[in-house]
Amino acid sequence: MLIERCAHGNRWRRVDPGAKGLFACCGLIAAFMAERPLVPCAMALAIACITVAGAGIRLRDYLRALLPPLFFLAVGSVTLAFSLHWAGEPVRLHLHLERSQLPHIALVCGRSLNGLAALLFLSLTTPLTDTITLLRRLRTPEALLDIMVLCYRTLFVLAEAVRDTVTAQSARLGYATVPLSLRSLGLLVANLSLQVWQRSRALHLAAQARNNDGPLCFLENEYTGGSSILLASVGGGALLVVSMMLGGEFQ
Repeated sequence: MLIERCAHGNRWRRVDPGAKGLFACCGLIAAFMAERPLVPCAMALAIACITVAGAGIRLRDYLRALLPPLFFLAVGSVTLAFSLHWAGEPVRLHLHLERSQLPHIALVCGRSLNGLAALLFLSLTTPLTDTITLLRRLRTPEALLDIMVLCYRTLFVLAEAVRDTVTAQSARLGYATVPLSLRSLGLLVANLSLQVWQRSRALHLAAQARNNDGPLCFLENEYTGGSSILLASVGGGALLVVSMMLGGEFQ
């Protein structure tokens, strides 16, 4: 998977996840503190530059991870800006642009973009195992962490199953024509549905066999750079100061 590959192959892989989580949290807080649209947009650009230039994430990979949520953000912005209503004689459906709401919509989009950049910074530089380690330090309920670990493992199992199934179908020319492609896609979905049910039952039986005794534990990584927390505090504090100084009153 793209995000997981970036998380394991970036320069900050061995940096303490607490430092990266602190910086991302400051980015999220700064996004909600900003009261002018350009301020969170500028901070989002700064966080993106730090992710690409600092952590060594390739720009192409960053854009590939950014585009899907950015598409949903754009669709949400359009739905906020336009409204449908029945009017006229005879009654017709009209599309109306809410001009008075455009400044507020721009602010919401800017804050969302800033929050997205902060979350991408954390997800692209921190593997999920390190994120779970950080959450365990923060006293997150163990039941929630166990669910995260199982879902994380299941994603890779299903991705491998999809890849093997598609390879086998392609070898038998299952995608040679449109009708064959639709048939192969249906078989793929049916096969995955059955595998999900079987693997879920196996996980349930495994949990019963160990009597649900304690959380799922794994070895924690060793992190380098003792000054990372200090640097993250300085960087996150800078985002908060910029948001307070340049925010001002929304106009």
